[in-house]
Amino acid sequence: MLYMFTSQNNFLVVFIPQPARKEASQFIKKVSSSVPGLHVIDADIPLENILNDDQKLEHIALGREFHISLGRTVPIRVHQIDSMVTMLRQKLQIQKRYWIDFNKWEVFVNDDHTRAFLSLEVTTGGLPEITKQIQAVNEAYRLHNLPEFYKDPRPHISLTWASGDTSDLLRRVVEEAKKHPEGRNSLQKRVFTAKFSGIECKIGSKTYKICKLPDD
Repeated sequence: MLYMFTSQNNFLVVFIPQPARKEASQFIKKVSSSVPGLHVIDADIPLENILNDDQKLEHIALGREFHISLGRTVPIRVHQIDSMVTMLRQKLQIQKRYWIDFNKWEVFVNDDHTRAFLSLEVTTGGLPEITKQIQAVNEAYRLHNLPEFYKDPRPHISLTWASGDTSDLLRRVVEEAKKHPEGRNSLQKRVFTAKFSGIECKIGSKTYKICKLPDD
């Protein structure tokens, strides 16, 4: 499917907002010390500049909102926006609280192989619920003639990125880091657990609340 990128296009992304936790900082520090060129996610800040300051590392690299994508990031036309937001709310407004276990360090590469990401994947707790939410988003995308998510979705949050397809090096370093005691411990249980608190949709510069659970 060919999209024309004009002033009538905005980019659409549907996601679960998710803060990271400081429990991830030591693993990131270990990997970053062996992989040059890693950056803070969504920012052009080299991690090597803040590796020696744990407080800065936690504040700058982890003190931001991450997200679990529930659909592809795709261009959407202006006349489709209201319909898409309404449909997403209809399909996703009734959600129950559940726990999300971030328990597997993984490396992902974007579709055009221009960036590699160090990520925390969800493979146990929360996976069934997130999978159902992805299916609901897929239905809304399909009805708006937009491409659906990957066939075998792997929910995750990306914490750092590197330019180019450095995935082979990054994977080797991640596997080595897992062999250390703190890496083994995180595999046996989880790096951290968080509550599902809602779903948001961002189109262009505007964010829409699709569903939000009250704070306990």
